[in-house]
Amino acid sequence: MTSMSSAVDHLKHLLCETLRITVKDGRIFIGSFAGTDQPLNILLLNTDEFRVGPNENPDGRYVGQVLVPWKLVVKIDVQSSGGERRALDNYF
Repeated sequence: MTSMSSAVDHLKHLLCETLRITVKDGRIFIGSFAGTDQPLNILLLNTDEFRVGPNENPDGRYVGQVLVPWKLVVKIDVQSSGGERRALDNYF
C-alpha cells in the first residue's frame, strides 16, 4: 500500500496531465487533470467525451469541465505528449 504523502505527491505530478478515463457505461473522457475531492471523484478540464460502440460518434464531443465519479471509473491512463498511454493501476 502507498503512503498518504506519496499518493498526494503522485497526484500533484499528474496536475495538468492529459488523462483518459473509461467509465462503466463505456464512455471515455479525455481531458486535463485538475484535481480530486476526498472521495476521489476526478475533475477534468477541456474534456472530450467519446462513446464506443455501433452508431456512436467516433469524433467525440467537447463537454468542457467534468467531474467523473470515482465509483464509475473502470480505467485511467495518462497520455504523454507523444501519444503514448500508461495505466495508473497501482496508485488508487
